[in-house]
Amino acid sequence: MISADTKDALARDVPEAAHCRAALAAGLALYGTGGVRSEFVTHRNAIARLFWTLLDDDRKAHPIATRTPTRLQRLPTFAIGVPDRLRGVPPKPAHRCDRLMEIRAAFLACGSVAAGGHGYHLEFVAARDELAQRLTWMLRSAGLAPKTTRRKGRTVVYYKDFDAIVELLTLVGAFSAVLHLEDVRALRETKNRIHRLVNTEAANLERTAAAAAAQRSVIAYLENAYGLAKLSPALREIAQLRLLHPDESLAELGNRCNPPIAKPTVSSRLSALARLADRLRDGKGPATRAR
Repeated sequence: MISADTKDALARDVPEAAHCRAALAAGLALYGTGGVRSEFVTHRNAIARLFWTLLDDDRKAHPIATRTPTRLQRLPTFAIGVPDRLRGVPPKPAHRCDRLMEIRAAFLACGSVAAGGHGYHLEFVAARDELAQRLTWMLRSAGLAPKTTRRKGRTVVYYKDFDAIVELLTLVGAFSAVLHLEDVRALRETKNRIHRLVNTEAANLERTAAAAAAQRSVIAYLENAYGLAKLSPALREIAQLRLLHPDESLAELGNRCNPPIAKPTVSSRLSALARLADRLRDGKGPATRAR
């Protein structure tokens, strides 16, 4: 959906300068025909109308032909004959703005952009390797070196880095797509932060529950093997509070003490109970009385 909307928006943006319009027309003819066919073919009506508009004096001789969808090709197809002056492979543009127009044309003719669950992706699938090499040169001249791969016998020129995709779309004038991608990234980052916070909180709760269960087990052993009444007042108080409030954190237990005590002190008293239980299990008798 983002590719279609981006292309439609770009197709409605006709350059004002004559040399930029000429570069855009030449680029559409080049990447839309592979440099060998005599027809420019696209599934987007807006792109077809853009190319037809750029033909200027040749428009009457090359109207837009609409072909009905087939079983294999369910989208309608728009075809326009290419004038002789736009056939073949033109020289590389000398001016930066004209090179950017050719990159825009390549995106309209054989490019796509996506922001799926696996990340961001912008690619060009040129009809011939020579065109892929030419496009790679164009992109490098714009300061954005792409990556390449092979797919079904064709060279695919692509980007996966979000910042590179945004910079490229900005250079070719696809500002609405840039805003959309920024919104997508902001939403994803927000969701990821929420997930991290939820996961962290869940992990903390699990650790707290596990520690509390271990503490209750120690206190239950002491109650049977030693008797809570024999504990010092400080240890007896924290032991009883832990049994009465099994799900509370150390800080919450500390607030229930009389007088309230800090979390490190609660931890120290529970550790003292654990050491006493260990001594009793080892048959060494009670340890020194804790504070």
